[in-house]
Amino acid sequence: MISKRLLLVGMTVGAVFLSASVQARVLIQNKGSDTLVNVAQAWAEAYQTIDPDVAVAVSGGGSGTGIAALINGTVDLANTSRAMKQKEIDLARSKGQNPVQHIVGYDALVVYLHKDNPAESLSIPQLAEIYGKYGETENWSQLNIEIPGCKGQEMVIVSRQNNSGSYVYFRQAVLGKMRDYKMGTRDMHGSKDVVELVENTPCAIGFSGLAYATPEVKLACIAMEDGAPCVMPSVETALDRSYPIARPLFMYTNGEPTGKIQEYLNWILSDEGQCIIRKKGYAPVQNVTCN
Repeated sequence: MISKRLLLVGMTVGAVFLSASVQARVLIQNKGSDTLVNVAQAWAEAYQTIDPDVAVAVSGGGSGTGIAALINGTVDLANTSRAMKQKEIDLARSKGQNPVQHIVGYDALVVYLHKDNPAESLSIPQLAEIYGKYGETENWSQLNIEIPGCKGQEMVIVSRQNNSGSYVYFRQAVLGKMRDYKMGTRDMHGSKDVVELVENTPCAIGFSGLAYATPEVKLACIAMEDGAPCVMPSVETALDRSYPIARPLFMYTNGEPTGKIQEYLNWILSDEGQCIIRKKGYAPVQNVTCN
């Protein structure tokens, strides 16, 4: 009888310790940018070996999704590939949130072409005429380009949905803040979807993050002005900002981070965390030596 009681007590104590262990584990909610989702998952997985008591739940959906979650207080870290707008910051503050910005890397926003497209370079003004409202360029022949397999040489213009940070940043950097996209663009849900459509469509042109490049698509060299030297997108040209459509990548917190969230952000910005973002095809915030 005594042994059964001791066994019962031991099982109860073990259950209490197990429950305490489970309850002690910290869950960090991380949501937002589709551009950042792959590296955010890689960070979350690697951090399990750094601090097993912390679990990071990562989901995408676009920068707008992450910002909305931050405004509503349902996320610890909001990933964005664009800075928050002042009206978003004001709305967050009206709801008791205090957005604080952290730059975690840099990205080259690439203009992707079908591999059979003979074009080597495009300028920002040419892209504005292709993508911008009232832009007159709708046919590859207008640029003296003939693409095999492109019926009528009519451009298939590929963009992202308007909750995407890439959508917003491309508009600012290429079209200008006061100019909208032209009607008829194919707005894709994810970065990978843009690249896949361009890969399978000879007439297509699309933009997406550098990390989504594959050997099956062509990366355009971009010039700031017509006739100016162009710059190829790369980790190096994103880091030194010589590429015309390079951009910072952000994580936002509600107020200055503390505790486990601060420790996680510090690790992301460490050499180890920054080597992970570099291996994923993005530029780190500082020069790092990686194995």
